Amino acid sequence: MPMQLNIPPIIPYAVGAMLVLFGALRAKYLGAPRTPQVTEGEAESSTLAPAVRGKEQRRHLRMGVIWVLLGLFLVVSTFLQMRRR
Repeated sequence: MPMQLNIPPIIPYAVGAMLVLFGALRAKYLGAPRTPQVTEGEAESSTLAPAVRGKEQRRHLRMGVIWVLLGLFLVVSTFLQMRRR
């Protein structure tokens, strides 16, 4: 016999909203292309190559979109589950 677990619906709504919010912020601020601010002394010794920086930005953008989609799925599925009851 499966065990029934009653979770208040506010918890999945709150977690879903946080996933959407922080995923959007991650995609916007960490995934956005930015120009490196290089001073004269650092011109020769850049810490990250542009190709590596581009890969990190794409990864942040992808993960931000995944977080947003997961949050939306959690909110919608909770809403549909509550409507069924």
